[in-house]
Amino acid sequence: MKNFILTFLAVALLIGNISAKKSFDFSKKKDTIYLADPTIFLDQGIYYLYGTSSEKGFEVYQSTDLKKWTGPVGKNNGFALSKGESYGDKGFWAPQVFKNKGKFYMAYTANERIAIAESDSPLGPFRQKEIKSLPSKGLQIDPFIFYDTDGKTYLYHVRLGNGNRIFVAEIKSDFSDIISETLKECITATQPWENTEKTGWPVTEGPTVLKKGNLYYLFYSANDFRNPDYAVGYATSYSPLGPWKKFEGNPIISRKNLGYNGTGHGDFFVDKKGNLQYVFHTHYSNKRVSPRATAIISAKFVKQSDGSFEMKVDPTSMRFLNK
Repeated sequence: MKNFILTFLAVALLIGNISAKKSFDFSKKKDTIYLADPTIFLDQGIYYLYGTSSEKGFEVYQSTDLKKWTGPVGKNNGFALSKGESYGDKGFWAPQVFKNKGKFYMAYTANERIAIAESDSPLGPFRQKEIKSLPSKGLQIDPFIFYDTDGKTYLYHVRLGNGNRIFVAEIKSDFSDIISETLKECITATQPWENTEKTGWPVTEGPTVLKKGNLYYLFYSANDFRNPDYAVGYATSYSPLGPWKKFEGNPIISRKNLGYNGTGHGDFFVDKKGNLQYVFHTHYSNKRVSPRATAIISAKFVKQSDGSFEMKVDPTSMRFLNK
């Protein structure tokens, strides 16, 4: 009986904490960073934080310890990429920064198209010699460049048609276009957690890919970003082109295990200590979506009894990023 009472009290305390978190509101927190669809890039001991925040381009913040951030510090009035210096005049969403042959690149969305700009510095300015988007047909968002261990490079992205659907294709070495004959659909929303409002336009988006051993892990967000059930799950494959098998324990990041609405669309990075972390956004409050607040959470691959690996996140490690 004593054990039952202790268990009941522990569960009650946990529920109480989650309920309290669900009434969160950042209106009194002046130092919170508000970047949606965030990504963190580590270079030469400095972390650089980018995300969706402005119709003028992409701002960037920097930190040496992931705790105190300064910025915006982009070379063009705080912007790492500014409208007019690269493709797009609206809808600057979901940047990813990566390095290739000594150059820094930013893949991003503008005007619901994908573009890639380059720079000599993570602070920018990211520019294009010829201002253009990738020539592929149709509306596309949320690019993610993935380098495989065999030297091939892939573009994971979202195509808009009968819902937001995640696709992949090899991309040319100069990032000018995809190799069209390799284009394949990866993920669409088919499970209850992925479309809790049962809309006619199901959403899967925000792809990020990691490789562990000989298995590829495709992480994605599902539901409309305005839905409090916006959450993160993953699927696995033995090929970067699929087919993909969705993890039975999805979602791994949601308001159910974190207590915050709209948890999703982020990116993994390895910190200075070699630990894996995921940066993502949440809603501003339980009644308001924007501006979306930026948070990080610790993650790791955990080996199972059959030798496979599952991705685990630590809810107690979640914290919001502050200036």
